[in-house]
Amino acid sequence: MGSKTFAKWPLDSLRGSESSSDMQEFVIVHQITRLESAEQLDPVVKKAETLFGAILKPRWLRDLLHGVPIGHPLHPVAVQVPVGAWVSAAFLDLAPGASKASRLLVGIGVLSALPAIVTGWTDWLYLHDQQKRVGVVHAATNSIALGLYTLSLIQRGKGGGKVLAFAGLGVASAGAFLGGHLAYRQAAGANHTEDVPHLFPAGWHPLGPLTDLPEGELHRVEVAGQPLLTVRRGDAVYVLSNTCSHLSAPLDEGTLIGAHTDNPCVECPWHQSTFALRTGDVVHGPATSPQPRFDTRTVDGIVQVMLPGAG
Repeated sequence: MGSKTFAKWPLDSLRGSESSSDMQEFVIVHQITRLESAEQLDPVVKKAETLFGAILKPRWLRDLLHGVPIGHPLHPVAVQVPVGAWVSAAFLDLAPGASKASRLLVGIGVLSALPAIVTGWTDWLYLHDQQKRVGVVHAATNSIALGLYTLSLIQRGKGGGKVLAFAGLGVASAGAFLGGHLAYRQAAGANHTEDVPHLFPAGWHPLGPLTDLPEGELHRVEVAGQPLLTVRRGDAVYVLSNTCSHLSAPLDEGTLIGAHTDNPCVECPWHQSTFALRTGDVVHGPATSPQPRFDTRTVDGIVQVMLPGAG
């Protein structure tokens, strides 16, 4: 078989490089990245902070909407229903005789968008500035999509609305792309301590003399290149990873809560996530992933630590 020459892909014009031999990011990705430093979005960010901070004031409600009970953010789960309904409706709109089923799916998507919106704004309140800027554009895009689908639902009662639905799907897809940038490029909602068990060596390692650890205080110690948080209570020493699982804040700069109770906790200095020192479990969000907890023992006056599952 002879060699063939293929035409240059039209998508090459969207890439950030003129070379067609190397895979490059599309220009749109660079434009989205520029949103992270777009300070002109900050007035919108401030107004949204004030509004949703007032609406989502009860801490138990925030913990529920963050996804603390299920151990990871609730927003990505809530999004599946409207997106799945709208994508399914698009396929039915291409098939004859499926208008009733398609209208039902569009309606389900519109109604189920509410919990997706509320959980999204709850998580957004406790992000870094760069993430919030992308987040407000993500939210605005999805709001436009919801508006288009709402109009489509109204028009379907008159026998139309398909064009509006396809437009809504296109806008929602752009919003989903921005959400992917937030989740994967900017690591919003990710567990920022997932790598600790892979970086910390297996077995027992010396932390330092017991008498060098301050009593009843948050104290930072580095072992095997990893920052650890220690709290000493007499001969007992609680040790967690010092990096907050929410957005990597140094926990030793936080607040010790209930130092003399049976369940002492540490509160993150950045977004007030709260973790139990005994177990590393999340007591309050926005964190949803527990802190890596280290076993401790004292041998000849030297405290040793071991991370279960390390290595």
